[in-house]
Amino acid sequence: MTSPILITGGTGFIGSHTVVTLAQAGQPVVILDNLCNSSRNVLERLARLNASPIEFVEADIRDAKALDAVFARYNFAGVIHFAGLKAVGESVAQPLRYFENNVGGTINLLQAMDRANVRRIVFSSSATVYGDPEVVPIPETAALTATNPYGRTKLMCEDALRELHAADPRWSIAILRYFNPVGAHESGLLGEAPNGIPNNLMPFITQVALGQREYLQIFGNDYDTPDGTGVRDYLHVMDLAAGHLAALQALDAPKLLTVNLGTGQGVSVQQMVDTFARVNQVPIAHRVVARRPGDVAQCLADATLAKQLLNWQTTLDLDRMCIDAWRWQSMNPQGFDTPL
Repeated sequence: MTSPILITGGTGFIGSHTVVTLAQAGQPVVILDNLCNSSRNVLERLARLNASPIEFVEADIRDAKALDAVFARYNFAGVIHFAGLKAVGESVAQPLRYFENNVGGTINLLQAMDRANVRRIVFSSSATVYGDPEVVPIPETAALTATNPYGRTKLMCEDALRELHAADPRWSIAILRYFNPVGAHESGLLGEAPNGIPNNLMPFITQVALGQREYLQIFGNDYDTPDGTGVRDYLHVMDLAAGHLAALQALDAPKLLTVNLGTGQGVSVQQMVDTFARVNQVPIAHRVVARRPGDVAQCLADATLAKQLLNWQTTLDLDRMCIDAWRWQSMNPQGFDTPL
């Protein structure tokens, strides 16, 4: 029997899709999540997709005793670490909570791994570590200048991992900086279900399409971009999940990898709205309002290194991202509270 992989934050948006991808590849997984920003109902849907229940431990990565118990119970082959708070605006209002959860929790996890002699980790980082980029597309060698507490927590975790590998070269570490994941599993059983008002564009669009919100606000149409609206690198969450499997497989010996996961293609907010309306035949009411403080004109990945080091590249296009996101939202108007 193959040793399992521990997936922290495995009931979240990206985590749950990665659980499916690993399980389908024949890799056993154990989810650890405190459910602070996700739903227990995800587990029932994962069991349906997997044809058998996924092992789940309800615990907090800040709880050292709970982590030691999990590592004593299972002989893990490695860890994929998603668990963390992730809203930029909330991080500005609650910086200490973000540093405690994201940085404190990660250090706690790494210490528990070390005690258990498990030194293989894929870390969920973010393009926010680049701040306002000087060069687009952004290479991994670009300056790291996070401009908000959330981004700084990711950067501090990256720094801790780099220093750890320098001090103890037995570690195998992949730092994955991802850009803007969207879409959903093609079954419609899994997708993005934010609490309250969505921070991300796609769930806002799908909620407008469903009639749950009156209109979408587009923050600024006077950027130096082809249509004046902000440009981002959107990638399908199933492509992103495949990137985590590829990273895990690449960590076949002690090493430190840092790669961007993105398409390398820029898509504007207006383009996303227009594409969603076209492929799903649903108009999206929208209004242009003033720019949002802290937003950058464009942010997209140089995805060359991921292809070289992980043999990974995206396969699902923008039409597919919009179709899958709408299938998920229309099948699950109450998110994971929608009865199966």
